[in-house]
Amino acid sequence: MKNSCVQISILITSVLLSSLAMAAPETYKIDNAHSFANWTIRHVASKTSGTFSDVTGKVLIDQDNLANSSVEAKINVLSINTSHAKRDEHIKKEDYLDAVKFGEMTFVSTKVTAKNSTEGVLTGNFTMHGVTKEISFPFKLLGFGTDPWGGYRTGIEAHTMIKASDYGFGWAAKVGAPVGDDIEVTLLIEGVKLAPEKASK
Repeated sequence: MKNSCVQISILITSVLLSSLAMAAPETYKIDNAHSFANWTIRHVASKTSGTFSDVTGKVLIDQDNLANSSVEAKINVLSINTSHAKRDEHIKKEDYLDAVKFGEMTFVSTKVTAKNSTEGVLTGNFTMHGVTKEISFPFKLLGFGTDPWGGYRTGIEAHTMIKASDYGFGWAAKVGAPVGDDIEVTLLIEGVKLAPEKASK
C-alpha cells in the first residue's frame, strides 16, 4: 500500500512538472532603439543601402509550437537613414517614397510555418505606399536573455526581397532607371518581454 502511494505521488509530481515545463506564449514589444529594417537597392551599376530605424510593434512567440507565433509591426518611413542627409530628404519626396502621404509601412502576419524550434517562414500582409500584398520570408530566433536593466529579451533576424514596382513606385519600372526594382531587406528585431497584463493592450 505504501509503495502504491509513493508511485502515485511520483506520477502526480511528474505530471505537474511536465505542465510547468510547457512554456506559455510570450509577448515581446519591439524595441525601436535596437531594431532595424535594413535595405539594399541597385544604384546605376553599383548598390546603395540604408535603414529605417523606427520599427515598432509586438511579437508573440510560442516556444513550444513556433507555428502559433505572430507578428504585428510598423515602420516609420520618415526614419530612413542612408548616412547622407541630402539624399534622405530626396528619397522622402514624392519622386520616391512620398513619405508625407505614406508615412508608415505595416506588416501583420497571417501564418507561421515552423522549420524547427528556432527557424521558420513568416507569411503576412505587407503595406507600403498604399499597396498591400501578401509576402513570405524566412526568419530565425537568435536567442533569449536577460538585459542589464532586469528585462528579458529576444532577437529575431529575417530576410526578404520585394519589388518596388509591385507597390506602385513608377521610378522602378522605367527602362534604364538609375535605381533598381529589387529591394533586398534584412530585419534585425530585438524585443522586450511584456508582463501578461500589458501583453493584451
